[in-house]
Amino acid sequence: MTSPSEESAADGTRYDDLTDLRFSRPAAITDALTARPAFTGIPAGAKLLIIAADHPARGALAIGGRPVAMGDRRDLLDRTQDALARPGVHGFLGTADMIEDLTLRGALDGKVVFGSMNRGGLAGSTFEIDDRFTGYDPAGIASAGLDGGKMLLRICLDDPASALTLEACARAVGDLASHHLIAMVEPFLARRVDGALVNQLTTDAVIRSVAIASGLASTSAYTWLKLPVVAQMERVMAASTLPALILGGEVSEDQDAALSGWESALRLPGVKGLVIGRSLLYPPDDDVTAAVDAAVSLL
Repeated sequence: MTSPSEESAADGTRYDDLTDLRFSRPAAITDALTARPAFTGIPAGAKLLIIAADHPARGALAIGGRPVAMGDRRDLLDRTQDALARPGVHGFLGTADMIEDLTLRGALDGKVVFGSMNRGGLAGSTFEIDDRFTGYDPAGIASAGLDGGKMLLRICLDDPASALTLEACARAVGDLASHHLIAMVEPFLARRVDGALVNQLTTDAVIRSVAIASGLASTSAYTWLKLPVVAQMERVMAASTLPALILGGEVSEDQDAALSGWESALRLPGVKGLVIGRSLLYPPDDDVTAAVDAAVSLL
């Protein structure tokens, strides 16, 4: 089988038109966003599958032992387009550069689309917990015709910079709600281990993060949660009445175990779908289509 990266290398001119258009006619991007066919809505009883590709903007390019696996933009676009084209995939989550490229290619027509907002907590940096909003803001999400915004909320209890991210996320939740747009909040309690910021994935830690995220802003009417699969997910989902989507996390060599965890979580009534990125775009066998189809089968 030819991998997406091999196809991209074999046809290096496939995306030159995007660069040329950005150089000569940048207003065409706004036109394309405005003309993009909108998402028609969630069918009754359906659960969503959203493809995520916002890691590069935070400098997180590694997949397993490959430190810059996500550094080839054309390869990433190929993989993402392959995933979005599969039946049963409802939408995309990414930064403006990815959303614009995919819109220009027609890959987001009729899809639900979320803009990634705070990408300033660069992976591995000393200021990682101070996760500034360097991506989309609520006004930009509204003007681009997107359906909502996603924010990462990591809380390190012994680092006062976490308060800045908390405050910024609360403001963003409220501002999105004022536009009647979804705020997808991805909360974690985190701590530093040998200088590296590590998310705490115990049941109690995730429950505490859910409680904090649920109370942000002056309304939670438009707030969804983006949560990891941990032990005793029924306890996690009992911590809030907000709808939740399950995230994929790191790429696992044991895809069957990952699928089993997602499937178990999807049985819980508060879980409304999956938001999966690297696990589907860079599966161990590099077969994006098969990985996406396996995830769709869980819905």
